Amino acid sequence: MVFLWPNLLWLLLAVPLLVLLYAWLLHRRKQAALNYPSLGLVRAALGPGQRLRRHIPPALLLLALVALLLAAARPLAVIKLPSEQQTIMLAMDVSGSMRATDVQPDRITAAQDAAKAFIAELPRHVRVGIVAFAGSAQLAQLPTQSHEDLVKAIDSFQLQRGTATGNGIMVALATLFPDAGIDIAALGGGQAMRSRSLDEVTTQDPAKTFTPVAPGSYNSAAIIMLTDGQRTTGVDPLEAAQWAADRGVRVYTVGVGTLQGETIGFEGWSMRVRLDEETLKAVALRTQAEYFHAATAADLKKVYETLSSRLTVEKRETEISALLALVGAALAVLAAGLSLWWFGRVM
Repeated sequence: MVFLWPNLLWLLLAVPLLVLLYAWLLHRRKQAALNYPSLGLVRAALGPGQRLRRHIPPALLLLALVALLLAAARPLAVIKLPSEQQTIMLAMDVSGSMRATDVQPDRITAAQDAAKAFIAELPRHVRVGIVAFAGSAQLAQLPTQSHEDLVKAIDSFQLQRGTATGNGIMVALATLFPDAGIDIAALGGGQAMRSRSLDEVTTQDPAKTFTPVAPGSYNSAAIIMLTDGQRTTGVDPLEAAQWAADRGVRVYTVGVGTLQGETIGFEGWSMRVRLDEETLKAVALRTQAEYFHAATAADLKKVYETLSSRLTVEKRETEISALLALVGAALAVLAAGLSLWWFGRVM
């Protein structure tokens, strides 16, 4: 625990002095009881329970004092609070390799089921948008709180050729920052499948100056990108990740499929697809997020459960002075109430 005003903790040294003072007062009363034998006989008749009871209110009062002194030092504690995340963008790979069956029943079905379960567990105030990417990237669903619309968008996925992971990130960013100068048309359909630079898909308004922020500092939105293969076309995902990092947006990456990969056939093509874990880890690291690997459908659901808890609840260093002050006040009231109830006086 950290204290904003730690110097006030020196006042806690008064606590043992108060204990010694209390012990001295008890000793004086004991001497008085010896001087007046009739008073001593009355106290003896009360029994050990009654003698123990008289120490409880002072002990509670002492604890109240300790709590109030700690509150005065303004302690900070890391506690779990509802996250400020208001929008989550799901960028999901719909390339032909997602038909591979190393994740049962196949990668795309497992991804769809896990995404729908993830959405169902989110609080209703969180908006979710969906980007589908293969050789190009399209916004499948604008950010919405309607779980029904999101499920419909996920169920409508159609597998295509190519894997443009960077485009998926850029379309998600364009949705979060519509004035960022990202050319959606250059990222979406109708474009020849080839690698593209950021200069081709972005424009900078000369009248506007952009100042990068600390990576991971944007708390209003996050991106989750799920993919099963290597980038074959489109924007470099590391350049797209830098765009996200400069705007403080975290990009959580999820790699789907076995590490050894699988050979699949698609539209007359035969190819071996493998995870590009190095790039996915680099994207997450650059944006202050995390990378997850899911080799099975069960793993994928666990990943989404973890992401749900990370994005809806966050640990935050918070001052708890008011809580300690409340505890101190409650203990003081309890001490006074017990003293009044048992002995007919307040202390």
